Amino acid sequence: MTRPADENYLHGHHASVLAAHGARTAENSAAHLLPHLSSGTTLLDVGFGPGSITAGLARIVAPGQVVGIEAAPDALAAAQALMEERGVDNVALRTGSVYELPFEDGSFDVVHCHQVLQYLTDPPAALREMARVARRVVAVREVDYAVMHWHPANPGMSDWLECYRRIARDNGGEPDAARHLRAWSNAAGLPALGEVSVDATTWTYASPEVTRWWGDVQSARILESEQNAKLRALGLDDDRIAAMAADWRAWGEHPDAYFSMVHGELLLLKE
Repeated sequence: MTRPADENYLHGHHASVLAAHGARTAENSAAHLLPHLSSGTTLLDVGFGPGSITAGLARIVAPGQVVGIEAAPDALAAAQALMEERGVDNVALRTGSVYELPFEDGSFDVVHCHQVLQYLTDPPAALREMARVARRVVAVREVDYAVMHWHPANPGMSDWLECYRRIARDNGGEPDAARHLRAWSNAAGLPALGEVSVDATTWTYASPEVTRWWGDVQSARILESEQNAKLRALGLDDDRIAAMAADWRAWGEHPDAYFSMVHGELLLLKE
């Protein structure tokens, strides 16, 4: 069955979104995969976004070749610029769909995706396709929005989280993806292919510079990115949206600010 390459990615690719995603690195976002990489490893990165994780993975596996697949041309352009800026020359980027990867079975030692399955209408189908083109390893990392937590509490951030989860589900996705990884793996038939493990790690923001950055980024995304249109489509007015953004900024400036989010991590080690 043919499916669209981009299933209405709800964040869009505004500069504020790419800036937030660009803070991700191989070390802070793919640590569960790193022990399985070495010089010469070939790797497919699915849904690479601005390319910051991809660039880090490419540095580790060089001179091994890395291919990136991304549904959005805007993200591809940003990632290509990053590769050129960093002098990464062992990465080839292209557009395509995770449901129909244009590669033969077992084309790559490793297939990786970060924050992709949560936006899809059929995550098990995507996992099966990634496993098909992987020789040794499939690595996935997904967030769980429902257990995001922060201090101090404020109404705007709580309102944002509730609305975001509604929008994500209206989009056909699953914002609490981390808790579904084992179920999706089973539905995809991955245990028949090798050893499957599921674990969890967190991102935590708890220093003045980082909380200020995170509050500002989230505020900008609410006001300026595709998320703004999604909130309006949900029925929110200007005042309610502005209150969300203001509370994110106020939280980021607070001396006690703390924010943490849980990520599920799935590894398939093929037999």
